[in-house]
Amino acid sequence: MADSGDIPAGLRAPDDCGEASIVTRLEDGRAICIRTVTPGDEGRLRAGIAAMSPRSRYLRFFSGGASPPDWVIERLLDADGVLHLAWGALDLTDPAQPAMGVVHAMRPDAGDAVAEFSVGVVDAYHGLGVGRLLTATLLIDAAAGRMEALRAHVLSENDAARSFIKWLGGVHL
Repeated sequence: MADSGDIPAGLRAPDDCGEASIVTRLEDGRAICIRTVTPGDEGRLRAGIAAMSPRSRYLRFFSGGASPPDWVIERLLDADGVLHLAWGALDLTDPAQPAMGVVHAMRPDAGDAVAEFSVGVVDAYHGLGVGRLLTATLLIDAAAGRMEALRAHVLSENDAARSFIKWLGGVHL
């Protein structure tokens, strides 16, 4: 975790990051904030999805549309910390602090040990470790909430996601 003194004063965002947050740096040295997703993140979420290429949106949402339907956005923002865990990454080097990516684990009931896993990273941040950091954060949170396994629906042509899940120890069922 980066010391907030290492981040230039104009780029610090402790209030924006919230109580459940981590300020750290990517492999390229860029300062980021990883924090829980809230309903107040709707604008950032919509902007992040719009910034994804049509191909990335297709691979993530199984549709290349400019934006998923409102019900999908509402579901992605409805994280309660029990049935739905959601963490996002913000770029602290950009004054607008845009969303870099988000990761989710959703389960239908608190007693269910298996949750649906998804991760999405805006194209401009691919290859910097954003997805790995978000997933590591989610896995720690999921284990604390007694989520024992994650399940993901991935298109067969999404080689990057399939490789990432395999790297995490996942198996194809």
